[in-house]
Amino acid sequence: MRMIRAIINAVRGSTERKVLVENFFSLSFLQLADYILPLITLPYLVRVLGLERFGLIIFAQAFIQFFVILTDFGFNLSATREISLNRDDRDRVSEIFCSVMLVKSALMMVSLAALAGLVFAIPKFRADWPVYLFTSGLVISNVLFPVWFFQGMEKMKYITLINILAKLIFVACIFIFIRNSADYIYVPLINSLGFIAAGILSFWIARKHFRFRLYMPGPGPVISIARESVHFLLSRVSVSIYTTSSVFFLGMFTSNLMVGYYSAAEKLYLAVQKLYHPLVAAVYPFMAKTRDRVFYKKMFKLSVLANTLFIALLFVFSRRVIILLFGSDFNESVAVLRIFSAALFVVVPSILLGYPFLAALGRSEYANNSVIIGSIFHLAVLVALTRVCMNIYTVAALVVLTESLVLLIRVYGITKYKLWRVR
Repeated sequence: MRMIRAIINAVRGSTERKVLVENFFSLSFLQLADYILPLITLPYLVRVLGLERFGLIIFAQAFIQFFVILTDFGFNLSATREISLNRDDRDRVSEIFCSVMLVKSALMMVSLAALAGLVFAIPKFRADWPVYLFTSGLVISNVLFPVWFFQGMEKMKYITLINILAKLIFVACIFIFIRNSADYIYVPLINSLGFIAAGILSFWIARKHFRFRLYMPGPGPVISIARESVHFLLSRVSVSIYTTSSVFFLGMFTSNLMVGYYSAAEKLYLAVQKLYHPLVAAVYPFMAKTRDRVFYKKMFKLSVLANTLFIALLFVFSRRVIILLFGSDFNESVAVLRIFSAALFVVVPSILLGYPFLAALGRSEYANNSVIIGSIFHLAVLVALTRVCMNIYTVAALVVLTESLVLLIRVYGITKYKLWRVR
């Protein structure tokens, strides 16, 4: 309680901190919806579609995610920071926005062309090409939805409202149109259309509310913003390698059934991580601007304490949680979820020490390089597992090792430059 009161007192009397709290609660409300709505749809989809087709949809999403990361190009970090630092300069904001959208649009065209070529060239993908085609709409929606812009402007309420609207439409359509296993093909289509509509709406709101100019920027600003984001791209690709690639490798070298078991536990693991995303998204631009280490340290300690208590409960009740959400057919997922519980002990501190702290304090190389090194390690071991013993348990254990390595590198960077000290 003393720590909570200290954080509340730290927030008072500061416009920047009040904005931080407003953004945190906006994103927390969104995260609450992210928790509740999947609890409604996921169990329904698993039971209606069956494990095999549910696993296929998850595998397709994992595959498409590589292209989503490419179109992000690291702008969710680099452009967020630039918008945050220049938000009062409308001409500079217009230049950043138009340059980023131009690069992302070009990458989208390349991604869709490459995606189509791979799907029709590889027999495993070609057999279910409509699933991959409909899932590819997520690439388009990712370009249209300028999350990085709203984060940089610290106006997260827009993200909250639009995302919740898209998810509510998705939930309603699932129960209306998905009636039996043959309807599985409509799940990725509904998901993509909902987020494309949300992307169009968000683009319109950004233009109408902030009144920046839309124009074709010259090559100078475009090259500059792209070059600055390359290192962040490597970081985002690396994160994708040691998250998405696990499902991808399981789908390629085991079966959709194993993907279903693994993904059920992984979705809960990722859901716990997402609890902290509102905090990270709100704190990153705040720390980039204020570098308020006193406030950050109090927030970090409280978050780690809450995380420890939550993990203990998750480990104890993992079997009940899995059976309640997915049914008794998912007994294989229980042990995987318990392994992921161990990963949460290291991944949450690692997330909090990454971009909201290291990058905000000018040491982004440790935030970025930690995941690059982690991804190389993760990918190398995954390849080795395909020759030795690839199953859902060894892959989950590998996640624990990878996340531990990432955390150690970040702690080393903080220690080396004495960033934890309050001057």
